Amino acid sequence: MNTISRVLLTAVLCTAAVACSKKVKEVPPADTGPSTGVVDQTPPTAAGAYGPGDLDTDACLRQRVVYFDLDQDALRPEFQAAMACHAKYLRDRPSSRMTLEGNADERGSRDYNLGLGERRANSVSSALQANGGSGSQITVVSYGEERPTCTASSEDCWAKNRRVEIVYTAK
Repeated sequence: MNTISRVLLTAVLCTAAVACSKKVKEVPPADTGPSTGVVDQTPPTAAGAYGPGDLDTDACLRQRVVYFDLDQDALRPEFQAAMACHAKYLRDRPSSRMTLEGNADERGSRDYNLGLGERRANSVSSALQANGGSGSQITVVSYGEERPTCTASSEDCWAKNRRVEIVYTAK
């Protein structure tokens, strides 16, 4: 390639680069009027990010009990959406902390039920972490059969006791 062609090619490329670059027009901030002297202590949240008030108002975050089948510690599919919501809350609020309280029904030995409650809570923890939650924000505890929500000896009652409760300790 000769020198004239190189110069022309360089000129064309420079012109194209200048023509394609975006010009950003600066807009001065809007005047909000006189200051009231009150300082807002709430940290700004990005659009779509969860805040502490959402724990009580958002339907997905209000679902804080995960139920399990008999002698199972695998998360049922109907709870996947709730795990995604809670994991997003943990991502949006790095200072938040939660405790996962694993429980079992009265059938089985005390030691078996303590282990089953822990496996269930770990299953929920794994689902939260798989959806982007941080393991450092999650504490797992097992109560086994020690904290029943229902005390009758029936299948309906036992089903209510096979659960993991999500308890936010720092919002």
